[in-house]
Amino acid sequence: MANCVQCGRKLPALMFGRKICQWCVQHEAAQRGEEPENAVQRVEAAPWLRRQSTSMVVTQAFFGINVAVFLAMALAGVSIMEPTWQELVQWQANFAPLTVSGQWWRLLTCVFVHIGIIHIGFNMWCLWDLGRLAESLYGHWTFGSVYLITGVAASVTSAAWHPTGLSAGASGAIFGIAGALIASFYLGEFSLPRAAVAGTLRSVVMFAGYNLVFGAMWGRTDNAAHVGGLVSGLILGALIARLAPTRDEPFRRVAVLLVGLLLVAGGITWLHRSRAYIFSMDHARQSLAVGNTDDAIPRLETVVRQHPDYAPAHFELARAYVIKRDFAKAEMELKRVIELNPRNEGAFYVLGFTELELKRPQQAREAFTQLLKLNPNSADAHSGLAAVFSFENKYSEALEEYKRTAQLDPEYQSVFYDMGLMQSKLKLYDDAIASFLKQRDNGDDPDNEEALADSYQAKGMQREAEDARQRAKQFRDQH
Repeated sequence: MANCVQCGRKLPALMFGRKICQWCVQHEAAQRGEEPENAVQRVEAAPWLRRQSTSMVVTQAFFGINVAVFLAMALAGVSIMEPTWQELVQWQANFAPLTVSGQWWRLLTCVFVHIGIIHIGFNMWCLWDLGRLAESLYGHWTFGSVYLITGVAASVTSAAWHPTGLSAGASGAIFGIAGALIASFYLGEFSLPRAAVAGTLRSVVMFAGYNLVFGAMWGRTDNAAHVGGLVSGLILGALIARLAPTRDEPFRRVAVLLVGLLLVAGGITWLHRSRAYIFSMDHARQSLAVGNTDDAIPRLETVVRQHPDYAPAHFELARAYVIKRDFAKAEMELKRVIELNPRNEGAFYVLGFTELELKRPQQAREAFTQLLKLNPNSADAHSGLAAVFSFENKYSEALEEYKRTAQLDPEYQSVFYDMGLMQSKLKLYDDAIASFLKQRDNGDDPDNEEALADSYQAKGMQREAEDARQRAKQFRDQH
């Protein structure tokens, strides 16, 4: 549909070239005295002209808050060109793992945090341009509400799309304002002539283009937030245009904005339920790294209950049980991992050693053999088979498997130490000494020095044995 060139209203369909609406025609007729006095109606200036004389207090407030936060960051020593990840998190940017773990305020605070002076400069330019227009059309509190609601919606979308990502900036909220304006221009009484619409759309295109270029340069583009803001803005703008186009309908406006808030709240709830398990996993891994199974196991058990087909959770829970030495439960979890992912090499490897702890060498051999079928060049598989042979006191077979392990991966953890132990069992002390000395090249290890001392002792090399024992004691004292 075309727009009235005088007041900006939508023209009815089938006008066939007419450019002025019936209200403006009636007004002009009354001005000429062709209509009775009571037919005269005041035609307000077009919205894009009215905005010049309207107070822009909310736009100015948002502008000021953004600038104030940026200046505070700069005064605190944050780089104005490229803030670090840690600094942005400290200043309450939207870091998804922390946000979904309970720091929900980041969905809003991140809207006022920016990643450098170029980032805030362009965002504030776009906010000033679009904000003035939106505030003049919607009014102060409606504009402010749309800005904040779409900003949070953009943050939710970003956290959902990038579960370990970091986002910051007003661009999501600005995209929200742009979306609301576009919907209102085309659907409601805020209609603009083609020239004004084209100008606004050019601003939006420039804004989007800058963000794409900025993201390509810095590798931090967050198109998920932009899309989330734009879509939520389109929805709110359409609802306002259709259900509450004038400011004299505050209750309708409130109802529309409440619908927007409910949609955002629903998105936050979905985000928490659909992504919280990932961050529970991260917490559990951190606890396992320091041996805190009492914290890790309940978290992982909760994840497994909520997502019974999530293999990584079963695997981490198995690791936790292994650390706790609850090998029976570890075995159950590892078998579940293999059921879910029959090609999980790590699960077969850990299962093999779990079976050895349960004194089931045959089941352990089957696990390592299956791993070897999956990966014929697996150093882990040969190391595991060597452990099975050693458990069965088959030292020659174990030695051959350790040699194969070393061929596949010369830096495999403690492989030469294990070879030396097998050679000592076979009374091949010269070979054992050579293996222990080779292991020494890979780092200081008191157990390796003790085993080397025993081999020297067996060869009657007392001085060398004493030196090795002294080194072992020194390493233990250092730790």
